[in-house]
Amino acid sequence: MTATHDSFHTLRVALLGHGSVGSEVARLLTRDADELAQRVGARLELVGIAVRRPRSDGEGGLDPALFTTDAMGLVTRDDVDVVIELIGGIEPARSLILAALEHGASVVTGNKALLAEDGETLSRAAQAAGRDLSYEAAVAGAIPIVRPLRESLTGDHVRRVLGIVNGTTNYILDAMTTSGSSFVEALDDAQRLGYAEADPTADVEGFDAASKAAIIASLAFHTRVTIDDVHCEGITGVTSADIASAADMGCVVKLLAICDRTPDGQAVAARVHPVMIPDDHPLASVRGAYNAVFVESESAGRLMFYGPGAGGAPTASAVLGDLVVAARNRLLGVCGPPERTHAERTVLGIGEARTRYHIALDVDDKAGVLASVAQVFAEHEVSISTVRQEGHGDDAQLVVVTHTATDAALSQTVDRLRDLPMVRDVSSVMRVEGEGQ
Repeated sequence: MTATHDSFHTLRVALLGHGSVGSEVARLLTRDADELAQRVGARLELVGIAVRRPRSDGEGGLDPALFTTDAMGLVTRDDVDVVIELIGGIEPARSLILAALEHGASVVTGNKALLAEDGETLSRAAQAAGRDLSYEAAVAGAIPIVRPLRESLTGDHVRRVLGIVNGTTNYILDAMTTSGSSFVEALDDAQRLGYAEADPTADVEGFDAASKAAIIASLAFHTRVTIDDVHCEGITGVTSADIASAADMGCVVKLLAICDRTPDGQAVAARVHPVMIPDDHPLASVRGAYNAVFVESESAGRLMFYGPGAGGAPTASAVLGDLVVAARNRLLGVCGPPERTHAERTVLGIGEARTRYHIALDVDDKAGVLASVAQVFAEHEVSISTVRQEGHGDDAQLVVVTHTATDAALSQTVDRLRDLPMVRDVSSVMRVEGEGQ
């Protein structure tokens, strides 16, 4: 027999933030109250929403009495069972989450920046309190990747994770590839369509993706990786010539978060930068503002998680998923599996990462140039995979693609090439990922 609504226990939810995601969470909590009660086994009552400036008439048809500017007072109420933190940033979010846990509430958050900077403090506080700290919404919107890494693949050995985890940059690079737009034109379109903020720095400089890479690497490799461990390069330097060179190689340019474990399993690395990947790689077909995460593991093999990575509704879906799980656990008097960082693997810097380079050189069109260039590669023990010359005379260009080497050796090679008298300019340097390494 199905329980009546009146027979359900009530769990009280506090919401911090009422922006695009917070307002959608509040709307769905209200609209789907009966359905959520059936899924949880308890009614979820929204008891307060902390905002900076409440409106006298409320927002979204909600009772104005729900809104408060006293976020700390809200999260420390004795009757609050779950706190949803969607204000972002480091402070006051960190203090509010820690206070909520200390006062016995479970926490659902989408705060990638805070988790990447100080996830260890939050995780320890949650374990000490015996409460859930859930953050599926922090990495790729509606795409379920945190829980698979945290739970489903915990019996496997993840070797590598490649992710398109920022919709803004993927939209820009896709527009540059498919329509021939310049970076500036594609960014303008992204802002007009609402994919990019008025200040797009966090996206186009790679900072947003770097925070997500730190979280992914920590989960995948059971080792604490922070934002300071992640090498980060954005897409502002990607040119139409880079896009064309990639196409000539049968590749496309993507901004990837790359998290690697060394073959001996003793060390890990996390980096974010533009790369050329082959057209037939699953990530190459990810278009527009979509996200995708590609996981390579020892037993499960290759897995890909794909979907909308941002926006109010997709991110709210991930938040509500975490909320339902946290609420069920509260009813049962348990909490979900904690984040495990027991492996304590060494975290490598970018210089020790192994990759390939695509290098375009503007050179003098005369005898001996190729031999001199090849000698530089040999001196740094970097093997050349392919080399081709384009143009003649003042427009001569050499395009070199290397075999796999350490990033440090490749970087030193490029620096030495710049010093050659017959090299007028190193016009493009981009890493190459995917098959053929």
